[in-house]
Amino acid sequence: MNVSKPQRWWLAGGIAALAITAAIALPLRQASSALPQVVVYKSPTCGCCGAWVEHMRDNGFDVVTRNVNDMTPIKTEHGVHPQLASCHTAVVDGYVVEGHVPAADVKALLAQRPQVTGLSVPGMPLGSPGMEQDGITQPYDVVAFDKQGARVFNSYR
Repeated sequence: MNVSKPQRWWLAGGIAALAITAAIALPLRQASSALPQVVVYKSPTCGCCGAWVEHMRDNGFDVVTRNVNDMTPIKTEHGVHPQLASCHTAVVDGYVVEGHVPAADVKALLAQRPQVTGLSVPGMPLGSPGMEQDGITQPYDVVAFDKQGARVFNSYR
């Protein structure tokens, strides 16, 4: 194939542009998709915990589950007060995530890095991730907590 000098320049420029774009885009894509691992402590028989794990995986998190029969020592170890408790406790990048916290709020927590122990959705409100049931939803709050107490981090109405 005979290619003229201007065509060679155009072709070389196009290849160079593609190479530069790939060199820039690949690390950015990898960086934006690299979320920390989530370790979830849950009952081996809890279906809604498994559904929350799937919600987190669907939102880009690498999730490892640890089945335990007694969650009380786990919650105590991680500073989860009984009023904040739910069915499962997770640890991600130094934070505690208690219950059916939406993945978007976990991502916001990791981006903002507030000085808190973690986030909780107390109880098991219908409509929260993992607790979906025939379109039934209950209003609920995601609370940020530490040893001093809790404050609303996000609300779902």
